[in-house]
Amino acid sequence: MSKIIEVRGLSKSYIINHEGKESYTALRDVIAQKAKKIFSFPNWKSTNKTQEEFWALKDIDFDIEQGDRVGIIGRNGAGKSTLLKILSRITEPTNGSIKIKGRIASLLEVGTGFHPELSGRENIYLNGAILGMSRTEIKKHFDAIVDFAEVERFLDTPVKRYSSGMYVRLAFAVAAHLEPEILIVDEVLAVGDAQFQKKCLGKMEDVSKNEGRTVLFVSHNMGVVSQLCTSAILLNKGKIDFNGKVASVVDKYLRNQSATNDFAYNESIKGLKPNFIDSIKIKNTEQQYISSFSFDQHIVIEFCCKINNYTPDLLIGIGMQDKSNSRVFTVVKEIDFFMDNSTDQFRGELTLPKSLFAPNMYSFVFALWTKMGVIHDVAENVCIISIHDNGTSLAAFEGADYGSVIINPNWKSI
Repeated sequence: MSKIIEVRGLSKSYIINHEGKESYTALRDVIAQKAKKIFSFPNWKSTNKTQEEFWALKDIDFDIEQGDRVGIIGRNGAGKSTLLKILSRITEPTNGSIKIKGRIASLLEVGTGFHPELSGRENIYLNGAILGMSRTEIKKHFDAIVDFAEVERFLDTPVKRYSSGMYVRLAFAVAAHLEPEILIVDEVLAVGDAQFQKKCLGKMEDVSKNEGRTVLFVSHNMGVVSQLCTSAILLNKGKIDFNGKVASVVDKYLRNQSATNDFAYNESIKGLKPNFIDSIKIKNTEQQYISSFSFDQHIVIEFCCKINNYTPDLLIGIGMQDKSNSRVFTVVKEIDFFMDNSTDQFRGELTLPKSLFAPNMYSFVFALWTKMGVIHDVAENVCIISIHDNGTSLAAFEGADYGSVIINPNWKSI
């Protein structure tokens, strides 16, 4: 296959201004600052300002082949969206070169490329024209776009009256059906409902496999990335940390997340929620707070909940999920079990059995809710851990997907 994207030495920097902090600000200082803003001249400069050069991307090199489905992953601030904006020619790079063969359709933010005053019908033709397609070509795909987006009833309504979900449905349908050689999709699909997301993933896979188009996809959902993509690029602080087969890249990303996890979930929500999950930590039976466990080790979950508004039917639920976000188990316990009448803190531990969970990466979900279904607090994808094989009968197949649990059945020869 031929290279459709070649990136060499790509860098992007921004200048960040910082205002100097004052230890004490009197009313007269506030009035003076307001007056200064009103009567200031362009050549006046603040002596309190400092500037910092921030590199969102630094010396990025990679190639993408025609027909590849490439996932771009990394933590928030890693440079994923900046990279897509540069590839989409929305932002100019500071340094480096990019060679792109073919037309690009980008879906980066809700409403990107749509004129709010124009109707859905008019925006379809507008986007097609931007991609360099003739009216005849757009008309050929028009019915398929409308059918896929499921917005026929609102086709002649200005898109400024569309919901965010309708925006995304129409924008994706346009991007996928107007035959660009490269389709770039950011996290924007998360706005749509689950059924439409599945529909979009199927379409992206179809245009790549059957039509030879290239897909670049950004998501924080590793299950979706693993399902859709054939390869992936892991960004970390503006640089490529790893580039290769999707399974290997996702595994490295999750391991990095696990290594930097402090095993404490503590949101600044005091005063906002009367009952909430204050902290969660993972440890072994030797009371060591760790993230990597061997197959034959117990996993101990230590948690603390703040209960300021006690209700007798309050429950705590704990679930484990694999790296594809599929649930492995869920357990529920009445919060009364952990009651301490001397404080508003409800502390508890849960010990998971050893030699049960298959070597892999896992995370946890915690929830506080009542038997009537009223949710008080939820903590999702917290405390990522890894379980490694230390000599099971499947050790030779490490890395293969053989499920989430390993059982020891009673074998019998008959």
